[in-house]
Amino acid sequence: MDTKELLKKVRKIEIKTRRLSDNIFGGEYHSTFKGRGMTFSEVRQYQFGDDVRSIDWNVTARYNEPFVKVFEEERELTMMLMVDVSGSEHFGSNNQFKKEIITEISATLAFSALQNNDKVGVVLFTDEVELFIPPKKGKTHVLRIIRELLEFQPKSTKTNIAEALKYVSNVMKKKAIIFVLSDFIADDYEKTLKIIGNKHDVTGIRIYDEREETIPNLGMVQMQDAETGAIKLVNTQSKKVRTAYSNFYKEQVNYFTNTFTKSGCGVLSSRVDESYVKKLLGYFKRRA
Repeated sequence: MDTKELLKKVRKIEIKTRRLSDNIFGGEYHSTFKGRGMTFSEVRQYQFGDDVRSIDWNVTARYNEPFVKVFEEERELTMMLMVDVSGSEHFGSNNQFKKEIITEISATLAFSALQNNDKVGVVLFTDEVELFIPPKKGKTHVLRIIRELLEFQPKSTKTNIAEALKYVSNVMKKKAIIFVLSDFIADDYEKTLKIIGNKHDVTGIRIYDEREETIPNLGMVQMQDAETGAIKLVNTQSKKVRTAYSNFYKEQVNYFTNTFTKSGCGVLSSRVDESYVKKLLGYFKRRA
């Protein structure tokens, strides 16, 4: 797309997602994530009603009377958006690609962080990290992120979630709020997710299309794998073929849900024709 068209699209997404973050998600984001990061401030003498779990036993032993640790809320947090830009995101059967919904959700989250004066960074990934934008504050920075989400052309079409998680784990030294946005048609990322989930506040947002769940009976159909480019003639009349595909898809979804849950991470799924606004809001409220 040319510069004029790109700016028009950026502006359109800004108007829609900024309104959502200002009117709906700003307060929910704040109550969900603010206060989750706590930094040590000082020790003081124990007072009636203090939580005994806050007692600093070393200082207590030294002075022979109870002292407690005092923590304060980290005023500035960092959000990292990990966005899957592989070939399978360019699929959609309801006049909208998965990629478009992922872009809108990313922009909404970024503006919510902006409203709370937090930093936002982005990692665009396929089977490798294609682009890393370090966390920064400001509207100009968020608009740059939206531009990249709209026009970035990845070198690869494949997916490797584990590789992207490993990269973020290495570059993010302080605790961050991490959103992984993908269709999660991938596996073998459980070990890496467990490591990053122990250090950061991670949420997986799965965006999918209803046409991916089952194959309709359409006779002999030529299909192309969006990630490998392989073309295959598939007999969709065969119940065995349709069942095998349906089982494979369910396995992928179950792997995503179970892996994120076991790793102590948040899970959210939204179909392209559903309201991601309701899904996000519900998730924030449950978390808060």
